[in-house]
Amino acid sequence: MLPPLSLYIHTPWCVKKCPYCDFNSHEHQGELPEKEFLAALLDDLAGELSLVQGRELVSIFIGGGTPSLLSADFYGRLLTELSTKIRFSPDIEITLEANPGTFEQEKFAGFREVGINRLSIGVQSFSGQHLSKLGRIHDGDEAYRAVKLAQSVGFDNINIDLMFGLSEQSQQAAMDDLQQAIELKPRHISWYQLTIEQNTYFYKNRPILPNDDFIWDMQVAGKKLLEEAGFRNYEISAYGQEGFRSRHNLNYWQFGDYLALGPGAHGKITTPDPTTAKRYWKTRAPGDYLNPDKAYCAGENILKKSDLGFEFMLNALRLVDGSSREIFTSRTGEPWSAVEGKVATLVTEGLMWDDGNHFGPTAKGQQYLNFLLERFLD
Repeated sequence: MLPPLSLYIHTPWCVKKCPYCDFNSHEHQGELPEKEFLAALLDDLAGELSLVQGRELVSIFIGGGTPSLLSADFYGRLLTELSTKIRFSPDIEITLEANPGTFEQEKFAGFREVGINRLSIGVQSFSGQHLSKLGRIHDGDEAYRAVKLAQSVGFDNINIDLMFGLSEQSQQAAMDDLQQAIELKPRHISWYQLTIEQNTYFYKNRPILPNDDFIWDMQVAGKKLLEEAGFRNYEISAYGQEGFRSRHNLNYWQFGDYLALGPGAHGKITTPDPTTAKRYWKTRAPGDYLNPDKAYCAGENILKKSDLGFEFMLNALRLVDGSSREIFTSRTGEPWSAVEGKVATLVTEGLMWDDGNHFGPTAKGQQYLNFLLERFLD
């Protein structure tokens, strides 16, 4: 049985490249090429339809870049075309990433009207000092107004993105950020540590960040505050109220399938032979993607049967509740015995738990996740 199917759409443009950002984003001033981008996405989609294999879409995630720079009319036309070519689940989750700048806020009502039912707002911090260091173009007041406006136009399902472990950030400052987010009453908060990635300004001009012990104490305190406010930690950096976990990201973490559209987008598809899968990616440069004479797909990697157990664990062990032996077998085509010995050893070391049906990382395993995952490479 094939796994659930999602769709990721990448919009590559932003007003200003953030110094920590390693995503495929490109600064753009002036009018965006919406007509050409829509035509390219739909042409790209035509080549993806054979990968659907009769399934419906359970979720769509529109990321970037800054997707909210594009108009509501653009997304209305895109979603209409998508729904005529791929069946949407009756309760499909459609997420759009948005920045809190005033220009994007004016579009929120239009986004809701065309069928987008979840907003992920990139606040990162409510502190003007830390927003400036992160290179953000909004301030704390704009972030507050963006969330309130989204709620006022009918968005009930809102995620707020926040970072911690920032340069010169005290534990109290991180908790203040979280408290302000909680008071805005979103349904979901993504609270994640700032990490320095290659190909970023911060990698070449590294800021001084708190040490690991300080960051761990910050993380423990933040988790306690969030859970006391009714946000359950279900993935390393994801906290959701009951019924509002990100279905799109859960499909990723449970080794589901996802189509990819847009410059630099990555996809993963189970082949008709359930013992193999493939990962693939699209050309990164927006100009190349918009050029009808160039190929959309830049490459692919076939995952052999021997790869699938590790690939599954790479995703599923990010989940606090873990996964099940049944899902492992159905998504990889491998018997549980392929990893049973490794799991048993990790259980004795206190890094995993296994109740005979379900398995997952312990609190210690979550703390040392990279080490835990390496154990499945052999």
